[in-house]
Amino acid sequence: MRSTVVLVLVLLSVVGQILAKDMMRKSIVFDKNTPDVFYCPIQKPTGFDKLIVKAKPLKKLCEYEGKPLPPHYKSDCYKDVDESDFACKEKYRIMMRMQPPGSDNPYDGTRLKRFLTVDTQYIDKLSEKKNLQNRLA
Repeated sequence: MRSTVVLVLVLLSVVGQILAKDMMRKSIVFDKNTPDVFYCPIQKPTGFDKLIVKAKPLKKLCEYEGKPLPPHYKSDCYKDVDESDFACKEKYRIMMRMQPPGSDNPYDGTRLKRFLTVDTQYIDKLSEKKNLQNRLA
C-alpha cells in the first residue's frame, strides 16, 4: 500500500515536470502582424490564459545561439527561455517564414540549422510518461 502511494506521487511529479517544461517551451510567441518583435514571459506562467508577456526585438531571440551565457548577462525573459534550444528552433522557423528560400532576400540560417535536430530529451520524457501509463493500466 505504501509503495503504491509513493509510486503515484512520483508519477504525479514526473507528469507535472513534463507539463511545466512543455508550457515553458510554448511560451515564446510570434505574431506575424508585428514581425520585428517576439513575446516571452517575464514571470512564471501559471497557465496559457494567465501568461504575462513582454515584447522584445527579434534579434534578442537566441542571441547567443546556444553558447554559454556571459556572466554579466541580464535575462530578457523568465528562466532565459529566449536562449533555450527551443527558442533557437523558433527563431529559425520564424526567419524562414519571413524570408523563405527563393524570395528576394532569403534567410541564411546556417548557424541556426544545428538546432533543427530532434529534441531527444523531450521525446525521452514523453516516452517515459507513456511507459509509466502503460504499466499502471
